[in-house]
Amino acid sequence: MPKVAVIEDDRPTSNQLAEWILAARPGIRVEQWFTRDEAEAAIAREDYDLVVLDIELGRERHAGVAIINAINKGGRGTPVLVVSAMPAAIYRSIMKALDAWDYLQKATFSESDFVDTFLEILRTAHDREHGRANAACGDELSLDPLRQAAPLWRGKRVNLPLTAQRILATLYEKRGQVVSYEEFFQVVKSGRNRDNVRKHISAIREAFREFDEDFDRIENIPMRGFRWSDPPADAARG
Repeated sequence: MPKVAVIEDDRPTSNQLAEWILAARPGIRVEQWFTRDEAEAAIAREDYDLVVLDIELGRERHAGVAIINAINKGGRGTPVLVVSAMPAAIYRSIMKALDAWDYLQKATFSESDFVDTFLEILRTAHDREHGRANAACGDELSLDPLRQAAPLWRGKRVNLPLTAQRILATLYEKRGQVVSYEEFFQVVKSGRNRDNVRKHISAIREAFREFDEDFDRIENIPMRGFRWSDPPADAARG
């Protein structure tokens, strides 16, 4: 089972987050840390699947920034979900620049918002590992959204928004199979309708065609959904 660290100095908030995680994924291992020193010590010795992190710990206003830097220095690519009272309009872009996966502002999100975001990060971390394996096998597409912040197509970075990355990961994980609209709705936070999915698919195609004008891997399956199709083996060798 995955192992998660919750780093939050307010104990009631820490306990609530831990309860939400355990309710969403029974059996998951949750470790709670309340200071920068104990959190950094834990990160140095443990290999977490995900870290839920507050920015301000005790009197240290930006302790979370130091912890994210320690995580990045460790080279494990551990995904970080920041949960902070700091205004999201200011801090979301700062945390993204530090390679945090997502940012939730306290008092503005519900339990379902937290759980949805948390589970999406775990799913994407799983996709990342598959992306590494695919890259090692020489696949054209490498999905490593938590470390690279974007997919790599034939070694080139493809700039896509987060929802489009999730849709692409779903397509590629099930390549050769039809992915239904209902399956896409599971990775789309808002706008869960067919028109919105089609818009994201169109944006993905356009992003790939910036590097490969002949890109045609995403097939539209009328009334059903979409499918990622790899080229025939002979064509790939050619």
